[in-house]
Order: sequence, then C-alpha cells, then structure tokens
Amino acid sequence: MSPNTSYSALDLAGSFRLTSPTKSDIDLPITLPGDVHQALLQADRIPNPYFGENEKTVMWVNETAWSVERSFTASAAHIDGYLTLTLAEVDCIATILLNGEVVAKTDNSFIRNDIDVTGKVREGDNTLRIEFDIAPDVAKARADAHPFPIPFTKNYQTNGLKGIHMNFIRKAACHAGWDWGICLMPIGVYGTMTLRKSRLARQESVQVDQVHANNSVELSIKTRLFAFAHGQVELEHTIDGQTVTDKLVVQKGENVFTHNVTIHNPKLWWPAGQGEQPLYELVTNLDGEKTTRQIGLRKLEWIVEKDEIDHSFKCRINGRDITMMGANWIPADAIPSRITPAVIRDLLESAKGANMNMLRIWGGGQYEPDYFYELCDELGILIWHDFMFACMSYPSDRPFLESVRTEITQQVRRLSHHACIALWCGDNEVIGSLSWYPETKADPGRYIANYDRLNSMLGNIVEDEDPVRRFWPSSPSLGYLDFSDGWHSDTRGDLHYWDVWHSAKAFEAYRTVHPRFASEFGFQSFTSMNVIETFAEEKDRNPSSPVMEMHQRNDGGNARILETMTRYFRFPSNFDQMVFLSQIQQGLAMKTAIEYWRSTKPRCMGTLFWQINDIWPVASWSSLDYGGQWKLLQYMAKRFFLPVNVVAVPVKSEVRTNSRGLPVQGDLPDTIVLKGINDTAGPVSISLEVRAVKVGGGDRVVFSGNSAIGPDAAIVVTEVPMEELEADEFLFFSWRDAEGILLGENDFFPKAYKAYEIVPTEVRGNWSDRDGQAVLTLESDKPALFTTATVDIPGYFSDNAVTLLPGRKTELVFTPRHGRSVTSGELDPSLKIRNLSETF
Repeated sequence: MSPNTSYSALDLAGSFRLTSPTKSDIDLPITLPGDVHQALLQADRIPNPYFGENEKTVMWVNETAWSVERSFTASAAHIDGYLTLTLAEVDCIATILLNGEVVAKTDNSFIRNDIDVTGKVREGDNTLRIEFDIAPDVAKARADAHPFPIPFTKNYQTNGLKGIHMNFIRKAACHAGWDWGICLMPIGVYGTMTLRKSRLARQESVQVDQVHANNSVELSIKTRLFAFAHGQVELEHTIDGQTVTDKLVVQKGENVFTHNVTIHNPKLWWPAGQGEQPLYELVTNLDGEKTTRQIGLRKLEWIVEKDEIDHSFKCRINGRDITMMGANWIPADAIPSRITPAVIRDLLESAKGANMNMLRIWGGGQYEPDYFYELCDELGILIWHDFMFACMSYPSDRPFLESVRTEITQQVRRLSHHACIALWCGDNEVIGSLSWYPETKADPGRYIANYDRLNSMLGNIVEDEDPVRRFWPSSPSLGYLDFSDGWHSDTRGDLHYWDVWHSAKAFEAYRTVHPRFASEFGFQSFTSMNVIETFAEEKDRNPSSPVMEMHQRNDGGNARILETMTRYFRFPSNFDQMVFLSQIQQGLAMKTAIEYWRSTKPRCMGTLFWQINDIWPVASWSSLDYGGQWKLLQYMAKRFFLPVNVVAVPVKSEVRTNSRGLPVQGDLPDTIVLKGINDTAGPVSISLEVRAVKVGGGDRVVFSGNSAIGPDAAIVVTEVPMEELEADEFLFFSWRDAEGILLGENDFFPKAYKAYEIVPTEVRGNWSDRDGQAVLTLESDKPALFTTATVDIPGYFSDNAVTLLPGRKTELVFTPRHGRSVTSGELDPSLKIRNLSETF
C-alpha cells in the first residue's frame, strides 16, 4: 500500500456507553477521557466517595469488570492512508476492540498505545470498545504466580483495607490508598484518544538537547518517526525565526533524525525567583502532522563531588548553585476526571506564590499530562521526577521489565525537552523498603539482586535517551550503587527525615540533622474546618469519630497531632480551635526544619517538604487543602522560603534530651543566633531590627544594624544572649533593604507557647481597595500571635498567621483564585480573624 495523502486526526474522545457484564442494570453515558467513578456519580449511582465513610460503600466499583463503547463515523478522507489508533493512559488491564476485532491488549496505564489499524476502519460507521479487567484480581493472580513472594506496601492497609498487589500492575500506586489517600482504584482512559492518518510515517517523539556557549546555544533536535513502509518524507522544524527543512528517506519501523539549530544571544530560562522564563516555540511538521513545544534555554547540572564534609548534592543552573525550595507533589485528585488544566494551574500558581522553585513528583503517583510540564516551564518550577515505583519491591521478570522499558522510554522521550525537568529519579524508598517486610528481611540478597535488575535498567534508559540529565537511583539515596541508609545519613545525597512525625520527636530534633538535600520530611495537620464540613456532619466533628478516623490514613495520626499539641500549646477549647491549632503547629514544624537547614547553606542546598497538595479531603501533611485552599503552612512557607531571609538559630553549649528525643524541660538555649540568608545572584544590604517583646505588651530594641550578605550565602548577623531576655519575652525581628523597603518579619519563642501567659487581644481589621486589589489592614492592642484572616471567596492573602504588635499596622493584600476579581465589599461579610489567644 502506498497512500499519497496528508496527515489528519479524528478525535475519538467524547461520549461512550458504560456497561458491565455483571451489572445488567447499568447502561450509562461516560465521557472519555474520564473515569468510571465520575460517570457513576453523574448518574447518581454511587454516593460521593469523599463524604463520611462512603469509601467502603463504593468499593464494589473497582471490584467490577467494565466496558465502554462508542460509534464513530469515518469519511473516505479519514482512512485514505496508514492509520494509527492512539490511546494513552488506559487504566489499566484492558482489551481494545475495533469493529469487534481485538486490536490490542493493554496492561500499563503509563504507556501511550500506538496501534496500527490500517485497513481496519470502515468508511461510515465504526465502533470502538474497551473492556477493562478487574485490576485487583489480575494483580493478585500475578503475585500468586510469582516464583517468590513480593510484598506490597502496608500503606494500602490503612483503615482495615485488604490491600492490593499494586507492584504487579502498572498504575498509580496511590490509587489503592496511601497513608493520606483514599482507595478507589479508578478505571478509565485519561489521555489522547485519536485515529491518526499518515501519508507514510507518524511522529513518535521530538527531543531537544542544548549545548551552551558564550552568547549562543546549539540545539540538537532529535526526531523519531515510525514509518509504515520504505519511502521519502518531508520534515520541517521552525524555531526563533529559523526553519530547517529536510527530505528524508525512511525505512519501515523506527527512524531517528537529528538536526542542529544555533540560537544567538539567547534569552536564558531561570527558575522562579531567579530570573525570567522566556520560552522559544519549536514547531515540527512531518507531512502535515504538526506538533508544538516550548523550549526554555538553560544549562542545568547536578554537582555531586567530594568536599570537606563528604559529597555535595546541589543544582547548578546557568553557572549558579541555586538552593531548591519547594515540596512534594501527588496526583491532584483521586478521581482522575477532576484533574483539569484549571485545577493544575491553580495549584502550581500557589506553589510559585509561596516562593517555591521545585516540586518533586513522587514515585507512587503518576506521570502528569503535558500541560502540567508546560505550566511548570511557564512558571519557573523545576521538577525532580521520580519514576513510578514506591515503597515496595517490584518483579524483575522479562515481561514486567519490557513493559517498564516501554513506559520509561516513552516518558523520557515525551518530557525531556522541558526546561522544568531537573532530574530523573529511579523510585521512592524502594531500596529502603527491603528492611520493612519479613520476606525481604529474611532474604536480602535475593531482593537486592531483584531490585538492581529494574533500577539498573532505568538508569541505562536515561543514559541512552536523555544523557544530559542526571539519573539518581532512588530517593533517598547516597549515590550510585549505594544501598545504605538514606534516612539518617546526612553527609551526602538526599535525605528523608521522618523521626519528628513517625517517631514523635520534638520539632527541635530537626536541628540535630544537617542534610545536603532534604527531599522528604513533614508533619500533619487536620484539613481546614470548611473542608471538614464537606465530609463530616456536625456529630462527627470529633478527632476520634469513625468519620474523622476514616479521613486520617496514617496509623495513629490524629493521636500524634493531639499529643504534639499538648507538648507546645495549651489544649484547645473546642473542635474548631483544635483544627486551627493543628495547622499552626504543622507550620511551626516545617518552619523549624527549613529555617535551620537553609541557615547551613552551602551545606544544605535543597528542602522539599512533604507535601503541597491533597488527593481528597483528609488530615495530612499537605500545605494546600483538597481544592487548593491555603493552609497556614502554605503561608509560613511563603515566609521561610523568602530569597532574602533572616532566621533565628538557638545555640546551646550542651544539648540534653530525654529518651524520646525531647529537650529536657526548661532546658533553654544559651544564645539565639540571627542568620541572614541571601539566595539571589547579587549581594544585598539589609538593616535588621530585633525587638524583645513581652507577650502581654511592651517591647524594646535589642539590636539594630546593617549587614551585607554576599550572593548565594548565609552569614551570622548578630547574636542575642538568652540571659538578656526576660521570662515573658520573645524575639520579633524585621529587615529592610537599602531603600528602606520591608523585606520580611519573623519571630522566635525560646520556650513552648504553653509556657507563656498569653493574654486576650483585640484585633481590628479595616478594608480598602487599592489598584484593583482588596487590602485588609490589621491592628492589635496587644501582641497577637498567628493572627489569621479568612474569607469564603477562594483566594489567599499576601500573608497570614502573622505576629501583630501594638502600634504596627500590617497590610494583607487578597489575591482571588481561578482568575476572579473581587472587591473588599464582597469579601467583608465572610471575614473572620482569629489568633492564638482565642484557642484556649
């Protein structure tokens, strides 16, 4: 066959019929891309899985086989050529039928399936049908048939769930539940659904490597084509006003062609907060098949080299070592249909709004859609990208490895042109998990060998497909082929530090470790009260009610939140205050860790807390509620991630702790060191004022002076001996730039808040409108701690959970979310202002 026609694409997305061979009463419309749960919800066949204990009620959905089918009409022009049925992200064990004929079987939701259906599509009416097997059953059968046991993660067994062998199927591991996630096991198709007609060949991938020189960047554009037969095609690339056109001879199968383009006087791409994010549009045209990519020009290196401590671990961008500041990312929703470009943009804009420049896509989630990475390129958010393996061993037999090889190869080729992709990481905590399960502990040699077969393959694929980027074997990891403890060794590699949460150590324990790069650590809070009201009736709003425990997936999590609360605060007076206080202490935990670790720069060059977002409404480690509302941690993150910052570091000549790692009662620091941090490319001069403030009112200046901080540096600005503070005083400090503009404010309490006689305060708020924005001005008659303003309209203030001092006005500018515009008059009716003194 030698078709002589150009490219076209017939979109097969839209309305399908949903049926089940075992549920004769179900025949419903389903929109694809989409998922079965959303279709059942829209048809009122299941209750809201997120409400109450409905998770148990809807469990039958993932234990049922499903089919989707639609008819489509193809014209003669649609089928006059070589035809490819492209189905991406089919989740996950499925049979694809075209006009009743089986054309493919899929078992990996992370793969784009390009199915040759030339000659199988009729002019006129056609049918596309997808039959989904019951994934948990397939997973169990594969696990049972494996020659030796491979245990699945205990995170699936929270709240009495039976657990699923997710290591034997390729879909998002957290779909089966996690210690922050609901178990839904969604079924559907989430990506491209297209019938592509090609004259002779189709595009497979376009990758762009960069070589930077003085005032120029050479782009090496590698194009992969799949040719259906021998012949000639025309390929064209256009970028920066330059066009490269080539007539190419192709052989049947995969063909690879490389073209070079030099961009002179390039506009460099920088991460957020460090410069602009200019993007160059690359348009590729293969016989009429056009694809467009945005290219950011930057040189990115990971510097892992021996130093006076052990080995560095830092990200160098355009010649500068830049501290990475951000959080871990999980899928945006447990119901895939709800993940939209608008939802993702909202979450990513909040990340940038909190001074984050990196997110880590965690290995128990998913590879995100193209628009996610495009938005990260636009916003300047770098991505540490795990491959999708987490917290358990995986098979290493040939069929599994071949499926994974296709998955990783496709994903690296799909994403490697993005400026935001900073690092490929083999997995999350898989090598560490060998010490978690009886089976793996009993035979470590076998499971290490099993692990290495998979992990080595991942590294080899990256080396072959994207050699300019570093492959990091695991997170945490101490380096290449180093299978030792990455949770407690802090002299090299990346660190996961969980002793404060899982071992219930004091927040001060964060200052006992000194990571080179802290890629995972966190502390939980309850989700916000207005979110709790969406899933819990008033009678259930109690931390130990079945509903609240259903919305807490970490074993003992609610008890740990409350136990910690009694350590630092007086017990709250009611449930609402308890929720508010839990978010204060969550922010304090991360503030304690990150301010200290940033102060050790250049030793520590990255802090990514766990986690920025939630997959459903739940008590968790997130800084954003499900739906994107800012929790207090997100506001505190905006402050502790300020590029020019001043932090307090307590220093004691002899640190004493009890058997639980807690400071001995009343064991105060000898000195409080104020350190200035500058994460910008140029030197800064700041004026710092430090006040000793009595919790009941009254303050005095204990330091006022100027300090010069070099670029990308952290220095000691001043010290305040503890003996100079009275028992009821805390430190409040602010710093300004050379023009007198306020850059930031911070405080430090030498003792737990419960040790102070915090007095009731009167906080007044007045609205105004300025330059199209609503501004709330706060004043207080006495020191008001963690003063927080909330309104019902979605959005966030420029600051929150702030310390107010008498005689000082604090302005909070409101930014509405979702592109909305609001006035102060619209915000005022729902305004609520609260502070720490009201909690007990």
